[in-house]
Amino acid sequence: MIPSHSDPALQEQYRETVQPMPSLTWRIDQERKRITGKIDALDAMKQAVFKILQTDRFWHYIYSDDYGHELKLLIGNHPLTVRSEAVRLLEEALLQDERILDITDMNITVEAEQLTIHCTVRTEYGEFAMEVTRDV
Repeated sequence: MIPSHSDPALQEQYRETVQPMPSLTWRIDQERKRITGKIDALDAMKQAVFKILQTDRFWHYIYSDDYGHELKLLIGNHPLTVRSEAVRLLEEALLQDERILDITDMNITVEAEQLTIHCTVRTEYGEFAMEVTRDV
């Protein structure tokens, strides 16, 4: 017999194996280009968001297909398309991390060939403002 997804024994076994992502990680000092200790909670989330937005999805073998962004898809598109798709692509990239609860207060501007997104990222550890700038 093939087990069904509603089998209580399987659901309990799955709950036992799923672990929440830890937030303790190495601090990356962007100015000095080195690891400088550890960070946790909100600072770790800021760094995680930064890293996600620095990584192109499907491009690096060390990351799963769920990690990174696809903002490159916006290059060469009409500014109205860029504005509408940027919201979706940013949410897809960031909401893969279970610790990120929501992205709010999005303000998107497209000037010449620059896309700038200002938003608030709400996480399990608090919220913070973020700015993303990309060429389109």
